[in-house]
Amino acid sequence: MTTTHSLWRKGVNEELRSGNERTTGHYQTMSESNSNAACTADQNGAVPGEPVKTDKNSRRGNWGNQIEFILTSVGYAVGLGNVWRFPYLCYRNGGGAFMFPYFIMLVFCGIPLFFLELSFGQFASQGCLGVWRISPMFKGVGYGMMVVSTYIGIYYNVVICIAFYYFFSSMTNLLPWTYCNNPWNTPTCNGVVTPTGINNTLANVTRSLVTGAAEVAVEVVNKTKRTSPSEEYWKHYVLKISDDIGNFGEVRLPILGCLAVSWVVVFLCLIRGVKSSGKVVYFTATFPYVVLTILFIRGITLEGAVTGIKYYLTPQWHKILDAKVWGDAASQIFYSLGCAWGGLITMASYNKFHNNCYRDSIIISITNCATSVYAGFVIFSILGFMAHHLNVDVSEVADHGPGLAFVAYPEALTLLPISPLWSLLFFFMLILLGLGTQFCLLETLVTAIVDEIGTDWIIRNKTVVTGGVAIVGFLLGVPLTTQAGIYWLLLMDNYAASFSLVIISCIMCICIMYVYGHKKYFKDVEMMLGFPPPIFFRVCWRFVSPIIISFILIFTVIQYKPITYNDYVYPGWSLAIGFLMAMSSVTCIPIYALYKISKSEGTTFLERLKNSCKADIKWGPALSEHRIGHYAAPSSEGEVEVRPLKEELKEKEDEKRDEISLTIQGSNGSTAHNTTPSA
Repeated sequence: MTTTHSLWRKGVNEELRSGNERTTGHYQTMSESNSNAACTADQNGAVPGEPVKTDKNSRRGNWGNQIEFILTSVGYAVGLGNVWRFPYLCYRNGGGAFMFPYFIMLVFCGIPLFFLELSFGQFASQGCLGVWRISPMFKGVGYGMMVVSTYIGIYYNVVICIAFYYFFSSMTNLLPWTYCNNPWNTPTCNGVVTPTGINNTLANVTRSLVTGAAEVAVEVVNKTKRTSPSEEYWKHYVLKISDDIGNFGEVRLPILGCLAVSWVVVFLCLIRGVKSSGKVVYFTATFPYVVLTILFIRGITLEGAVTGIKYYLTPQWHKILDAKVWGDAASQIFYSLGCAWGGLITMASYNKFHNNCYRDSIIISITNCATSVYAGFVIFSILGFMAHHLNVDVSEVADHGPGLAFVAYPEALTLLPISPLWSLLFFFMLILLGLGTQFCLLETLVTAIVDEIGTDWIIRNKTVVTGGVAIVGFLLGVPLTTQAGIYWLLLMDNYAASFSLVIISCIMCICIMYVYGHKKYFKDVEMMLGFPPPIFFRVCWRFVSPIIISFILIFTVIQYKPITYNDYVYPGWSLAIGFLMAMSSVTCIPIYALYKISKSEGTTFLERLKNSCKADIKWGPALSEHRIGHYAAPSSEGEVEVRPLKEELKEKEDEKRDEISLTIQGSNGSTAHNTTPSA
């Protein structure tokens, strides 16, 4: 049987060599090295009848190894949102009650969509624009992803630059937000650390007034809302926040300088694309967990920490009926995992074709979710301590939004021994978390541009494109460094990266599953991984995820509430701008669809519509050695000669499918290149 099998393989390999020599047209002709590689399939573990899978895309590039991709994806998914957004949403939406919709959205939407996007980008080896060869009419979804990534990249780097600002401010013997005796502090300031065991807010008063007068002052302060020195440092010194979103005031030059530093760092780390960023993530994706663990140990030993953790875990079930809670859960899943940004598709496009992205999607999603919950314990233990010290409810001790990371955490750092050292470590961690996500955001835009143009010059000069995108991003971020910048940052966060992500993800599911066809896509994934997608994911992709997302979108629209920041209510014109930002990414979809239909062949509208939905001839694996089955069909002149070979290989594949599938499933897909049939 072994001799017969070897003769069969030898004949098939000879036909492959002769067929590849004849093949011309749209798909690339296999090189002589690939033909020779087909003869040595036994030595390299290739599937019978198929050339050796070198999986190297020399023109576009690949990850150095699989660890680089996993760490980059973890760094992309685990970002600033895990520290300041997830705890903030729990804090705003009823503590532990938020966990229920969060995990529901994670299981039925987040993880399936994560796997869908990874497999989508990996199969085509294209960025968020090139993958829409699967159905050209929906290329507007890719442009929508680019718009979303642009918005997020602009304000995300501003948050990173503020972390840089705090990092530099920590290079001192005494953290500037430790006490309340600074020029920017107000009479209501009350710190957790007092220089001589007395309330520092009243220190100057007690030096000049009699004891009775001081007691009266204490009573007045106790009857008013007290604030922490870290909160006042954030509002009155770092931001110098204005009273209205339209009152830009001055540009905060220190923040502007930090923004420039942030963009320079991002550019330098991406100067060689994934080759350079893949090395950086070994540190940026792992070190934050060390600091989080240190802060967790310190946090749970603080007085009142248990109260904060109970607030974090105890559900307020009445808030489950609020659609905004579910909308925030969906938004957080998309925001944290990075679904619909285009980044997952882009990062996966640099994978080798047969990489097990199913395994990767599970690992990365669980790691991201666990990090969010872990960071929540750290945040709420500190919030509980602050609430205990200030004698107020946990819900009243911190601002919304990114201010949580720059109020609650800095307050806790003043309690640690050698607090400036821990402050440096903590804000360095925030910087690394932010950069991990920012790398992918910038790479998404650059890859989309380079893949779309696709010339040799643009590929050779990818660094120039990276630098140009970084400069534009810096300039667009300048308004966010003004005194009204925090208002605009929160406006972009609430509108640019909220329900538009839900719409984009839903349309992507519908396009792949129903326009392209779920059966064809399942076969594509099976061809790539060696096994079909599990039935749970097939059901979620086709039914569950789109239905849940659609209902969440409807409920969010019905129960929409205008954005506020503390006691500040945004004016109507600013909300209109927010809606325009949100719609700018969504409107790309119908606009491009109409354009594509008008350019498609056909005499009637239905014919044009049908042709614009058909998969482009370029759709499929990027390397010719992976284009088997119906993807092996050449164009024009090579069609007649190679068709018999393609059909024979397809018959051989069908005969061996059951045997190969059994072998693959026994090793979780790792034996996709095994040459020996299980029989």
